[in-house]
Amino acid sequence: MARVFDLAKQDVTGFDAYARRIAGLFKDQQEMLIDILDGLFHIAKADGYVHEAELAYLEHVAEIFSIEERCFQQICARHVIEGADPYKVLGVDRSASNDEIKHRYRCQVAESHPDRLIARGVPEEFVRIANDRMAALNEAWRQI
Repeated sequence: MARVFDLAKQDVTGFDAYARRIAGLFKDQQEMLIDILDGLFHIAKADGYVHEAELAYLEHVAEIFSIEERCFQQICARHVIEGADPYKVLGVDRSASNDEIKHRYRCQVAESHPDRLIARGVPEEFVRIANDRMAALNEAWRQI
């Protein structure tokens, strides 16, 4: 992802064209597009902070990838907000029942588990990202 990001910065067409190509390549693989967006968040926060312009850029990429706003906010909560709302991290409403929260947590863990990503054939960098995602999900669950 970092290589694609660097190439896009050097190209006069900008990342928009690259994002559209990636969206086309993985149009039937929403999980992969979410993984890519997650990776872009990791790149953005490499300096320890996701800046406002970076966040706007990531939001635009999410739109190109057809990632729903709620899903984008969930990813954002894992990366951007110090002491993030655990309900946002899990993608549930505060009014959700304990059973609903537990179900959502288990679904998120199943989707994000590094072994599942390995089985999907994603690069090793994405497996490291999945470990961070699992840590955020587990922390959110612990807080709730």
